[in-house]
Amino acid sequence: MIETPMDAAGTETDDEADRQAVEEERAELKAFVRGLSADDIKSGNWFTKLMAHAMSSYTQKVDWRYFQERYQGVPPDAVVDQRIKMAARYAALEGGLSAGAYTAAVVATLGSLGGASPATVPAAVATMMVDVAFVTRLQLRLAHDIAVLYRIPLDLSDPDDLWKLIRVAFTIKGGEVVREGVIKAVPAVMRPVIKRFYSKTVLTAAKGLPVVGKHLLQRNVIKIGIPLVGVPLAVVLNRYTTLLAGRHAQAVFRNEARVIEIAETLSGQSRHPRLMLWVAWLVIRANRKIADDEALLMRHLVRKVRERHQVVDEQLAHLVDIDPTEVWRRVDAEPGDLSDLLDAAGRVATVDGDLNAREKAVISELRDRCCRV
Repeated sequence: MIETPMDAAGTETDDEADRQAVEEERAELKAFVRGLSADDIKSGNWFTKLMAHAMSSYTQKVDWRYFQERYQGVPPDAVVDQRIKMAARYAALEGGLSAGAYTAAVVATLGSLGGASPATVPAAVATMMVDVAFVTRLQLRLAHDIAVLYRIPLDLSDPDDLWKLIRVAFTIKGGEVVREGVIKAVPAVMRPVIKRFYSKTVLTAAKGLPVVGKHLLQRNVIKIGIPLVGVPLAVVLNRYTTLLAGRHAQAVFRNEARVIEIAETLSGQSRHPRLMLWVAWLVIRANRKIADDEALLMRHLVRKVRERHQVVDEQLAHLVDIDPTEVWRRVDAEPGDLSDLLDAAGRVATVDGDLNAREKAVISELRDRCCRV
């Protein structure tokens, strides 16, 4: 992501400085685009190359210490909010610069033919690819920054973590929800075009980077494929898609940070860490369905207990069906104050929302047994 354009007092720099930063970024990406072949563009392999170009050295430089040096003592929400706004502003500036380079003939040539036709028009390809690469890299780095600020570990050499970053950065999963959010945020005259921009955006099965590249390219051609509204549309779409991508990344990574914080608290306060894991799993399985936040909490809770208490419960790890009788036997066999177990059960039950009837029943039974001790 472009370096934060803020002075020591935290005041935003003027528009001229922002434009200069954007133009420098565009100049770098023009060199990257010149190294792409027509096949790279049509096949989507440009995205694979951009990932290596955009993230390898960046992730080594921009870590938690990087932000600590610049924003020491500032809550992460405040920093995230400013970086999202900055990214959206830069995306809008870039959209205007790119779209302004298109002639009526180029726009007519592009039409609505997706990612294939532009490869026959070198000037159009270069302009379009700088635009697409700029916004793509901006949103990737923004999502990475937000994860770092919320202290969510991402190892981009791990395919699962890499795909997680891609999904979050480009709101690939749940595209309909994102589309509706964008539509409500932009002027009514542009809403039909934006519906086209976000059509068929759900891309959850294929994890191949070229597939993502084709998806992003075909989606982005729409914004410069309509004569007369090309420039304002490119500005609006760049700005709002980046804004929504940032808000989406904030929601995802902030929620994960919240769950990790709960796991850290429960592990730190527990006097019965091994038994707490059994009780937590019983509460989670009470409803027979496991919510994403519940699975996330259990994963981090096991990790925190292992790190803090050196407890690894192999029996629990290999368990298929949890038997409440076994959990109650363990609770009844434990002497002393068990209030920490009751507190933990309540936090676990509400990690994904309000208590349901089955969770209430488990907690009620636990309360009765803890009170009899």
